[in-house]
Amino acid sequence: MSFIDIENMEFYAYHGCFAEESKIGTRFRVNLRLEVDTSPAQVSDSIDDTVNYLSVYQAVKSEMMKPSHLLEHVADRIASRVLGDFAGVMHVWVKVTKLNPPLGGKMEGVSLTIDKRR
Repeated sequence: MSFIDIENMEFYAYHGCFAEESKIGTRFRVNLRLEVDTSPAQVSDSIDDTVNYLSVYQAVKSEMMKPSHLLEHVADRIASRVLGDFAGVMHVWVKVTKLNPPLGGKMEGVSLTIDKRR
């Protein structure tokens, strides 16, 4: 097994419990780790024998564009989508970070990490 990491994808989205978050939005960062058997692609050198990173990115982007109140909900949707759409992924870790959250203090972000297995 191998790990494919897709790191620091940034999105502007409308997730949060506060009314202003759903109106003005904020920036989010998403990191994925996919456990995949890459041995066929290692031999064939063909994209058809592995997980297409562009397709995964597009699936993540699609889920990020659907507003949610909680990071837990967003991360679970992304994990479920990746497992549902990409048969070669055996295990997925998803980390969603809300950058500069409105918590009354200075911080880079608040994150939630979820992992799901087939």
